[in-house]
Amino acid sequence: MKDKVNHGPMDMAYDDRLAQFRQARLNPFDRGEEEDGPQEGKTPPQHESRPELFSATRNHSLDRTMDLGLAEDHFSRPSVSNVWSLLSFPKKGSLVASDIEQLKMAIAECKKLILELPEHSERQKDTVVKLIHLRLKLQELKDPEEDEPNLRNLLEHRFTKEKSKSVKQTCDKCSAIIWGLIQTWYTCTGCYYRCHSKCMNLITKPCVRSKVSHQSEYELSICPEIGLDRQDYRCAECRTPISLRGVPSEARQCDYTGQYYCSTCHWNDTAIVPARVIHNWEFEPRKVCRSSLRYLALMMARPVLKLKEINPLLFNFVEELVEIRKLRQDVLLMKPYFVTCKEAMEARLFLQLQDRQHFVENDDMYSLQDLIEISSGRLSLSLTEIHTTFAKHIKLDCERCQAKGFVCELCKEGDILFPFDSHTSVCQECAAVFHRDCYYDNSTTCPRCARMTERKQDEESDVKDA
Repeated sequence: MKDKVNHGPMDMAYDDRLAQFRQARLNPFDRGEEEDGPQEGKTPPQHESRPELFSATRNHSLDRTMDLGLAEDHFSRPSVSNVWSLLSFPKKGSLVASDIEQLKMAIAECKKLILELPEHSERQKDTVVKLIHLRLKLQELKDPEEDEPNLRNLLEHRFTKEKSKSVKQTCDKCSAIIWGLIQTWYTCTGCYYRCHSKCMNLITKPCVRSKVSHQSEYELSICPEIGLDRQDYRCAECRTPISLRGVPSEARQCDYTGQYYCSTCHWNDTAIVPARVIHNWEFEPRKVCRSSLRYLALMMARPVLKLKEINPLLFNFVEELVEIRKLRQDVLLMKPYFVTCKEAMEARLFLQLQDRQHFVENDDMYSLQDLIEISSGRLSLSLTEIHTTFAKHIKLDCERCQAKGFVCELCKEGDILFPFDSHTSVCQECAAVFHRDCYYDNSTTCPRCARMTERKQDEESDVKDA
């Protein structure tokens, strides 16, 4: 007892120093320690403090949070070296399983802390941001960035390495989100198939553009279903087992092919189906699988639909189609004027139809995009405007084109006529132009055809006389 009394001050000083040491070990993010900096010759304390040093009066969840370095000071002062130690794991070589497990634990505790904090508070918002950082770091450790080639060819795909880091995309192979900030990903320049670098070797779908190049035609039967039993209860593309009950995977029908697909190959995307447009003049988007979606997108502007052969009765019920057909026929009648006109070639008037080159080649082929814009009225407006521009050049602006007009040989009256005028008729044999009323009221043959026949007979008789 005497020794204790004599050495009391020394024991109290020792106890005070021990308490300060334990306090420093317990809270490695102490602001005083940050301001003073680490003592010379000593390393700063790490965030992995021993659980037994925590006070028993502290809440269990708070203890876990402090143990994993998820307290408020852990994130609010990132200048301290040990604050972001959880987010500074090595990327390559020295990665161990414990690093990933530690991050998973930190994420779990961060979720708990978000639920415990007051809703919509600043601390909760900051904690959510920090949770995102932890998840990004975990994804980076699972999928470290490697040196990848800029171009890769696979199954007729031509993949190019993407440089965009901010656009959110979805991998067409694994259906997971592509984190552009930390993951390498590629896009096919032909069919726009997107995937992670790590999914490249798992791709089994050939490039859809190759199918478009070799087989440019649509399925013209409306939803040609064959049944799940004919598919052996498997996905039509990847052969994954499927069923209508969703076990083991949900069966989803593609309205274009009529077949069933798994949720990986069919994302419930919608598209306008050509067969429904041609047979029913229906433009409501239907659910299609991913491969059909890309195929229809690539085929959208290709003029492969010959309506007068597929469904000629459509022109009897859709007035807009009749109007567009007349405008296209007029454009074909104007084409010879432009081909021989120097001013028209210099003005490049035909470039106004560069997106629809088939309009200057024929009048019976349509693309799916044409039919969609006919239904909406956009094509009628744009084509009427182009028609007016072409007619103005031929009839008013260009003297050379005006000189190629016709005079009605039946009445020999009126202005100069052109084959694309609405009140004219054209002889199918010699292409002479007449007033419509004059042409149909005339009971004799075409005067020009009669002259040509007479001239031909004269030439034949001269040959015989010679």
